[in-house]
Amino acid sequence: MQARELTVYLIDDDPSVRDALGLLLGVRGYRTAVFSGGEDFVKAWQPDWAGCVLIDIRMPGMDGLELQQKLSDMGCHLPVIVITGHGNVESARQAFKARAVDFLEKPLDHARLISAIDEALRRESTVREDLLRREAAATLLQNLTAREREVMDLVVSGSHNREIAQALGISVRTVEVHKSRLMTKLGVDNVADMVRLSMAHQPSPEMLEVSPTAVASTAA
Repeated sequence: MQARELTVYLIDDDPSVRDALGLLLGVRGYRTAVFSGGEDFVKAWQPDWAGCVLIDIRMPGMDGLELQQKLSDMGCHLPVIVITGHGNVESARQAFKARAVDFLEKPLDHARLISAIDEALRRESTVREDLLRREAAATLLQNLTAREREVMDLVVSGSHNREIAQALGISVRTVEVHKSRLMTKLGVDNVADMVRLSMAHQPSPEMLEVSPTAVASTAA
């Protein structure tokens, strides 16, 4: 998924800031969605939203740090960039502890803002693409019989045909038949591709930071 296909969700209670940032991002080709407060975003949020969130830290009602925690609690793990006109060390510490991509002080440095947004969207794109690979791999693996899955797991672990035969109590010839059938079902031509597909079914390091709720939806 290309970063520019994702959405920057801008949350700020100041209309002038929303207008200025919306114009800046729009001119640079980013898709944007604008909200006047954390409560509005929480009410509107959908699990299939993809992109990043740009949050003002000081807002009436739910402030930016509270919104970060709320998003985590509700299973929304979109990358977050925090902006503020009243920055301090403690606020920055809390924001980064909640895995904020960056903590930017107003007046905003546009170059740094764009850099932070690009990094956030890169992370989001990586997570979404990883999800799609895992779903595709899972679909293929579901076509295997229990025995074929056992053979595949042993092949992936590095076992040779004779070792697999001994482990499963079957003949080497039967192992070869199972291996041939499962490779056909998986659409792979060699063991290396089989290993690669098996690994694609496992989450990447970046995916490990995302809850099961967050990855339940496909990319928008």
